[in-house]
Amino acid sequence: MYEATRSRESHPFGPHQIDELLQLVQASVPFQRRLVRADDVIFQAGQAFVNLYIANSGFYKLVNSSGEGREQVVGLHFKGDWMGLDGIAHGCYGCEAVALDTGEIWAVSYESLFHSAMKTPALLAAMHSAMSRELVRDHDAMLSLCTLPADARVAGFLRYWADALEQRGLRTDQVTLRMSRAEIGNYLGMTLETVSRALSRMARDEVIRFAEKGRREIHIPQVQALTSFIREACAAPVGTANAR
Repeated sequence: MYEATRSRESHPFGPHQIDELLQLVQASVPFQRRLVRADDVIFQAGQAFVNLYIANSGFYKLVNSSGEGREQVVGLHFKGDWMGLDGIAHGCYGCEAVALDTGEIWAVSYESLFHSAMKTPALLAAMHSAMSRELVRDHDAMLSLCTLPADARVAGFLRYWADALEQRGLRTDQVTLRMSRAEIGNYLGMTLETVSRALSRMARDEVIRFAEKGRREIHIPQVQALTSFIREACAAPVGTANAR
């Protein structure tokens, strides 16, 4: 999810490529626009698979629910990302997609997309690229959960979010976290308290600063400092780096 993602994903996927992708979809296949607000559900787990969804703006999370009712945040999506790809395999969506703020979603019929892609190789390549990025993200997320100490995971999350903003031509020095600390902890496999302590340590080390109007507004003077913080956390002796 974190440092590895930057080297593999920050190029060739950037603002120009994202705009080209959206223009390609507009020109090649029918779609429906949908304006969404925070907490709106895009699709639900178990719902019959009909459409793929492309984020034209906004931020989104994927949530997986267990049989016992426990929810796990398993993915984050930004402008230009495709959602619902897991529905292709079994004919129904495996997760729930939820908007984190105001945005616009494009719903594309998979059947229409499939036929259009046969006529437009660039559209087929775009869909394959979306699938590849999803695999890379899942691999990096699992690697992070299995190998990084808690402080490094939280710093890596901020780096991942900042990189996603940079890829979309947005500023990275002032980040508004669209997720609560409890949601971030759920995503990273740790408690809310552990997330809060890690953020406080980064603030003490001046890697980040909290904006006056709220602790969801985070100032990142130098994004590269997050990478240095991750390396230092990983190099700390066993027992000194925070666990869950």
